[in-house]
Amino acid sequence: MLDGTEKINLVKNVAPLRNVMLLGAVIRQVQYREEGMPGMACFHGFSGYGKSQAALYNTQATGACWVEVKSVWTRKHLVEKICLGLGIPAGRTVADSVENIGEELSKSGRPLLLDEAHILCTDGMMKLLHDIYESSLGSPIVLIGEEMLPQSLARWERVHNRILVWEPAQPADLREVGILAQLKCPELQISEEVLTKVLVESQAVARRIVTNLHQIKDYARTEGKTEITAADVRHIRWQLGKAPSPRGGM
Repeated sequence: MLDGTEKINLVKNVAPLRNVMLLGAVIRQVQYREEGMPGMACFHGFSGYGKSQAALYNTQATGACWVEVKSVWTRKHLVEKICLGLGIPAGRTVADSVENIGEELSKSGRPLLLDEAHILCTDGMMKLLHDIYESSLGSPIVLIGEEMLPQSLARWERVHNRILVWEPAQPADLREVGILAQLKCPELQISEEVLTKVLVESQAVARRIVTNLHQIKDYARTEGKTEITAADVRHIRWQLGKAPSPRGGM
């Protein structure tokens, strides 16, 4: 059983799960690549796999600039947010901001992580991304997004052929369920059978695992328990990631 005594290395309350480590390796590959090699990377995967948490961890661990893209942003919004993340003033125009970003990235060597990068898959945004990369003299840029991001990027050859690393985010495993249990339910002893049930019912999706650990915590609090075993499984209301069935009429 996992009783919370095993040490977990955290950066701002984010555990170093497998996808955290995978993204860290991707960043290092583009940072320390051989001369003449392209300096962009793509980290892609399904919703709930913990890609943004991986970005948060690696931002704090490496000093990267992390920008989480929003669907309503214009090109001007994007460059202003990157400037803010880098701690530099935005220019009067988009072109001025691109030059400022390029100069800062090339001077500092900081990686730029663009999260929700599938939102950038438009002609205007891809041209802007290419300009930023060229202005920064090939500084590391990592695009983080949904599972089909590599296929979407294939439409823009000038970006696609500058990707050095294509890394898919991975589903969670039992070890990671144990780590998350220690982080989210440190007061509970949870048997391996229950942790396996969490993994199965959550379809190995990190976000759902956290939700189901919360369900266990609520159950334990209601029942006054500090130890959760296989006998408790049938009493826990599992979140299965499915919409509820429609109710019948009155």
